[in-house]
Amino acid sequence: MRKLANRPGGPKGAAIIRRGWGKVLGGLTLSPLMAVLLTPPAAAQSADISQKVKAECAACHTETGNSIALPFPKLAGLAPDYLAKQLRDFVSGARKNEIMFPIASQLSRADITALADYFSRQKRTPAMVTKPQLLAAGEIVFHQGNKENGVPACAGCHTRNGAGAPRFPMLAAQNPDYVVQQLQNFRSGARTNDFGKLMRTTVSRLTDDEIQAVAQYIASVPPPAGR
Repeated sequence: MRKLANRPGGPKGAAIIRRGWGKVLGGLTLSPLMAVLLTPPAAAQSADISQKVKAECAACHTETGNSIALPFPKLAGLAPDYLAKQLRDFVSGARKNEIMFPIASQLSRADITALADYFSRQKRTPAMVTKPQLLAAGEIVFHQGNKENGVPACAGCHTRNGAGAPRFPMLAAQNPDYVVQQLQNFRSGARTNDFGKLMRTTVSRLTDDEIQAVAQYIASVPPPAGR
């Protein structure tokens, strides 16, 4: 039994092999390829996604997904399934965008899943209200809608605090210029990837003033706790 334990396949033999490799590797400078091969898969994936965020996303959305450029959306805190769907829609053409199409087209399915998870875990920061005089009118549209025109309240799908639901994105603290842009796109038919044509139907009944007002109100809503 003592001889068997000292063989390479035995417990002591395995320990000797590990110590031997430790001494060999300890004296070497690992190449980038070897470093990747010896890096735990989770850590390697995390580093890879961080690099993709910096290379592809940060210029418009920042590394935390809190874009300070008002025409670009905040991604922080959005549900991962919603984010992944938008990226897939950019690739398929279901959602058209000249900037996002070439970027999303280079992503693998694993990249899309990892990026969606990354941005969903980032904490959203408050947005900038640029037209405070419109807040009161926007609050009415968001919470009550417009019964005369058949416009339902935004809160019905996106919740009263703007936190959103699995199929509907968080709106709280979203950049107002981006909200205006997307509402106009739904109304004109430039964006068509909404669930059951709900947004296209709703926004078709909104006036330009209501679109501007509700976008300002959305920007004023504090980000939900923890998101």
